[in-house]
Amino acid sequence: FAAALKKAGIVFIGPNPRAIEVMGDKIESKKFAGDANVSIVPGYLGEIETAEEAVKIADEIGYPVMIKASAGGGGKGMRIAHSREEVADGFSSARNEAVSSFGDDRVFIEKFIVNPRHIEIQVMGDKHGNVVYLGERECSIQRRNQKVIEEAPSPLIDDATRKKMGEQSVALARAVDYDTAGTVEFVVGQDKSFYFLEMNTRLQVEHPVTELVTGIDLVEQMIRSAAGEVLNLKQDAIRLDGWAVESRIYAEDPYRNFMPSTGRLVRYQPPQESSENGLTIRNDTGVYEGGEISIYYDPMIAKLCTHGPDRASTIAHMSDALDQFYIEGIGHNVPFLSAIMNNERWQSGDISTSFIDDEFPDGFKGGHRSAGITNKLAVVGAFLDHVENTRRRKISGQMGGRHVTFDSQRVVNMGDDWIAATVEPENGKMVHVVLDDGKTQTLEGAWKPGTPVWNGMINGEKVSMQIRRMLNGYVLSYRGVEEQIRVYTRREAELARLMPVKIPPDTSKQLLCPMPGLVVSIDVAVGDSVEVGQKLAVVEAMKMENVLRAERQSIVTAINAKQGDSLAVDEIIMEFE
Repeated sequence: FAAALKKAGIVFIGPNPRAIEVMGDKIESKKFAGDANVSIVPGYLGEIETAEEAVKIADEIGYPVMIKASAGGGGKGMRIAHSREEVADGFSSARNEAVSSFGDDRVFIEKFIVNPRHIEIQVMGDKHGNVVYLGERECSIQRRNQKVIEEAPSPLIDDATRKKMGEQSVALARAVDYDTAGTVEFVVGQDKSFYFLEMNTRLQVEHPVTELVTGIDLVEQMIRSAAGEVLNLKQDAIRLDGWAVESRIYAEDPYRNFMPSTGRLVRYQPPQESSENGLTIRNDTGVYEGGEISIYYDPMIAKLCTHGPDRASTIAHMSDALDQFYIEGIGHNVPFLSAIMNNERWQSGDISTSFIDDEFPDGFKGGHRSAGITNKLAVVGAFLDHVENTRRRKISGQMGGRHVTFDSQRVVNMGDDWIAATVEPENGKMVHVVLDDGKTQTLEGAWKPGTPVWNGMINGEKVSMQIRRMLNGYVLSYRGVEEQIRVYTRREAELARLMPVKIPPDTSKQLLCPMPGLVVSIDVAVGDSVEVGQKLAVVEAMKMENVLRAERQSIVTAINAKQGDSLAVDEIIMEFE
């Protein structure tokens, strides 16, 4: 494309064709980097034709290994393999994803560095041979090799390491006459050793965090470079100011193993962009309320960024911003992102690319509901119920003859907790809620029924909480915790405790489609005996292949789908004894 534009005399706001050709191919770029004396990860950089050849190469390199699409990016066409069997399975999936996403099925294999960090250097060049680096971005919080949270700078990198990585990146960029914005990615050991991964010859998704800490508009610089201007940035003048964090908002359901979620954005209310008191909120997005999220595109729908004077304040500001980010109509990862912001290991900066697997080994079940969070949920639930009860008493046409009141003593139920609460309004400006521990919680902040986010203060602390109405209560979301809150009178609570618990249907003998998607393959037949972990089917959604495996030993009794079928969520794919 860039070459065609050049031939037609059209200026391309991007790299020159040679840089794209050399650095855009992961196999060739590694060879090029090696020739330029840039440290590279040990591996096999030739083309691999068959799964058998891939297994042989992996055996020679030593496990674990990383299978990667040569033209890949965004976590697509990548698999980590710890055994010969995983290499064989991963090779096929990586090639299929590579063809689907990039039209190129070439893959290569390299050694997977255990407990690594993923850190990248932003470079900027012009058409006059000038290139500078603009610090690093920490991109280690990943799931399925797809970045989830990025920050700048990295909590690991010191000035000396930053200088070494930056100078190597600049040398590599100069070697291909790089003349715009680009990113040199490294896998970094906890000892600060680093190895070249690839160069992305484009503006990265996570570029806003670099803009926030440097004050440099990268898009403006790209346009200036394309126009032939001399780069007006000098290396010794570039400074990193404060800290920035980016959270990628994905249309993925974290409660269903992050399966892609499609549908209409019934409500889409991001936090208000602002910059005050040294704290900034920025939201880059391309979706809108009423729009549709389909299965044909990447699941990312927004990039929420915050900037502050230091890492702790920036993370706290991000946590507040995520509490205000309301999405309805599709599954999304906002609660998961919020839970990470409140994770002690994340806050300490002791992270690696295995962070999500380490901290959420059984998947995401919701954030930790501490005693403090439980109290806040109970207080807000009682307050919302009080507001709606007050409103009901003002409806016209009610029977006269007596003053209608309602009991100020309520019982808040969430899960197995039943919390007594007494609501005491004061002059319409604030509400005092006395919980069953005898302590008074003072709540300030108005709420109009139907408003999806409550913003206010509890005991002087700023709190934002998401609200969805349900029968006899609300679904409240705060700090990654999502709870069903039911508010009863004391008598209603006594009766509610006696109600039988509805038992969900048994689906253990069925394989259900976890998300809307296209069946890529059915890997078993009726009558087959399957073992735990055996591949049963592959479903593709949002350009990612999802391998569905057996959760128990059994025999296949029926198959209800075939290759090429488009399935809805929870549609039955196959049945077992």
